[in-house]
Amino acid sequence: MNALLVYPQFPETYWSFKYALSFLGKKSAQPPLGLMTVSALLPDHWQKRLVDTNIEPIRERDLNWADVVLLSGMHIQRDALLAIVERCHARGLRTVVGGPVASSVAAADLKADHVVIGEAESLIADLARDLEQGAARAVYQARERPDMATSPLPDLSLIKMNRYSTMTVQYSRGCPFNCEFCDIIEIYGRRPRTKAVAQVLAELDQLRAAGWRESVFIVDDNFIGNKDRARQLCVALAEWRQQFKTSFDLTTEASLNLADDPELMGLMKEAGFKGVFLGIETPDESGLISSNKLQNTRRSLLECVATIQSYGMEVMGGFILGFDTDKPDIFDRMVDFIEKSGIPIAMVGLLQAMPGTQLFRRLWKEGRILDAGHGDNTGVHLNFLPHMSPERLVAGYRSVLQRIYNNEAYFKRVKLYLSRAPSPRGDRSSQRRWFTHSNVRALVTSMLRQGIFGRQRWAYWKFVMTAATRYHRSFGPAMALAVMGYHLQVVTRKLLKAEDGTGFSLAD
Repeated sequence: MNALLVYPQFPETYWSFKYALSFLGKKSAQPPLGLMTVSALLPDHWQKRLVDTNIEPIRERDLNWADVVLLSGMHIQRDALLAIVERCHARGLRTVVGGPVASSVAAADLKADHVVIGEAESLIADLARDLEQGAARAVYQARERPDMATSPLPDLSLIKMNRYSTMTVQYSRGCPFNCEFCDIIEIYGRRPRTKAVAQVLAELDQLRAAGWRESVFIVDDNFIGNKDRARQLCVALAEWRQQFKTSFDLTTEASLNLADDPELMGLMKEAGFKGVFLGIETPDESGLISSNKLQNTRRSLLECVATIQSYGMEVMGGFILGFDTDKPDIFDRMVDFIEKSGIPIAMVGLLQAMPGTQLFRRLWKEGRILDAGHGDNTGVHLNFLPHMSPERLVAGYRSVLQRIYNNEAYFKRVKLYLSRAPSPRGDRSSQRRWFTHSNVRALVTSMLRQGIFGRQRWAYWKFVMTAATRYHRSFGPAMALAVMGYHLQVVTRKLLKAEDGTGFSLAD
């Protein structure tokens, strides 16, 4: 059987890094790890092709070749996914849809012939057998969450590695916390499940053997959900890093309580972690309490961020506006916090009530849900009725974006981060690794696009001179942040020029 695996396109958002990737000559940030894993689970005698529509279109010859089309995606990719399903059905092709979107959207609304709900490891064998026999069911739903030991090595043979800026490895699934707005705990559970250390090292070995030498994103939603296991992995990663001098720089996602564990932060530094995304959400403690983000309470959020940065890990932060507890001063408080945090990449979004979450269920009971949303919290569409006036909330959100993403403010945060991070004196291999062909291309493009044709050239050149003198040992990472800042500024300008001049959208 010929299986065509298709990954739908992401809309243009802060998270896409589309405009930064163009500096590098890349098409997408990361490959579709879920589909690569599904491919490895399908029968060996099946023929497989993968099309990531974020880097290339679906060709007619691919559709002519296929017997079945398997799609996976997130909620934010739903519209693009549905368009592909419709195109396949017009040709009489059977479609199978899985991934996170299948856990948040009703099976009937996905329009596919077959829908897979839950994690693939326990379902694919039955699905494949039934497809071969022409007896596949409309819906396959996992009865339990699989042990991560059953997850195979992803199928790297299907992707064009040079089109991506980062490769991905999944170590764990699930998170022990209970945030009201989070769909991760609903899909993957609150008991973190991890792969064995040997599995993770095998994936890194596979990437290295394939010639990859750039960054790797550990895509866990909370890398430290099980701190003991995370320590064991970091020790092994540090040893692996010593064995292979061309080891990768790592980034991941974690909870803020990482700052409570100096030992673990030290181990992550030795393992090669250069960045971590944290869900900070809001500087208002009442908002954290009301949303059950209790792990962020009873602490100084700014001190926690500075502590993690002192271990050489760039902190990327997620922030939310629109909690029921937000008062009119929340916008100024948000900007003040971000400015003092030294977090260059501060992703501020409007609260989305995602289907399947505790938040969605509560707001549904309160009669405040307007639609299922589209999963893009950095847009200006509200899928529920907030306590604050919607017009005031969106206007405040827009004001936050204007203030944090102008060049002066952005570069000031980058410099604050660089002043806190230890100088990479002993890590010359990391400095050498930065000067790859794609990074040098990005540097030249940055100087042309930002320094000569940019709207805020003076601020840019001031920053370049500071990075080249005061922070010269971190010049590569500093310029990488400058390039990412360009993307954030372009997307911000587009958001501020949205449809009706206000950028405000409230579902009917």
